[in-house]
Amino acid sequence: MSSAEHHQEQEQEQEQEHGQGQEQDQNHDQGQDHDEGRDQDHDDERPERAAAEAGTLDDLDARVTRCRACPRLVAWREETARVKRPAFRDWEYWGRPVPGFGPAHAALLVTGLAPAAHGGNRTGRMFTGDRAGDLLYATLYELGLASQTTAVRPGDGLELYGVRVTAPVHCAPPDNRPTPAERDTCRPWLSRELRLLRPSMRAVVALGAFGWQATLAALTEAGWEVPRPRPAFGHGARTTLAPAPAPVPAPGPGAAPAPASEEGPGSAVTLFGCYHVSQRNVFTGRLTPAMLREVLAEAARTAGLPV
Repeated sequence: MSSAEHHQEQEQEQEQEHGQGQEQDQNHDQGQDHDEGRDQDHDDERPERAAAEAGTLDDLDARVTRCRACPRLVAWREETARVKRPAFRDWEYWGRPVPGFGPAHAALLVTGLAPAAHGGNRTGRMFTGDRAGDLLYATLYELGLASQTTAVRPGDGLELYGVRVTAPVHCAPPDNRPTPAERDTCRPWLSRELRLLRPSMRAVVALGAFGWQATLAALTEAGWEVPRPRPAFGHGARTTLAPAPAPVPAPGPGAAPAPASEEGPGSAVTLFGCYHVSQRNVFTGRLTPAMLREVLAEAARTAGLPV
């Protein structure tokens, strides 16, 4: 096994920050009308349909919070919100899918793995309320890309400048491990987010091997060309993806030429790899604040942000 493959397997084993659960049976003896309405909502909010219909990032963020497509994740996030960690017993947990966070015109996207059970699943904001987020946002602040060093809860004054933070899985998973099926089910949300960021996004930082692989797949769906063989993950790895040519159907006899597609991305995007900001990686020295700062700074410069 090569060194790169070994590191990638370590990343997949060590750096998965968030998890899944099992959906409880609906009570069909009481509140039948409510259950039927909920089932209809579930059908309407299937990721592939709901994400495709989102016309703005605000719309997408609202739609993703209603997703119930993965029974195991739904059960886990809601059970965690009900039981709570003793230190947060006075909190009203969010307990739903966590949307992306940051401006709609972001030039740099940072994608992790999934919300933490007592972090984003508690606060309702990506990388908020846990030590991984503390490191990420403090580093963005040092680079002039965040308004403050701390991230406690929505409404705490935190703003991001030219940066958006998201994840390929939007629900907290049990044992910090989403399944491949759950990752794939959630992919339409990330793919649509990438499409909606097309006018401004020029760089992406993937935290960990899981985020790297999931982001490459979503970039492909969103209209960028991923090199073959697919680039391997590593800390400091980078690869530039060109926009895929938009297919233009041949016009019929006498028809005017078809306009350029509004869906296809217009600019190349550079993907950067970075070890995940997990406590384990930080405590073992696998990732240091200086290492994180170096990757984020290079990505920001590539995206045209002043750092």
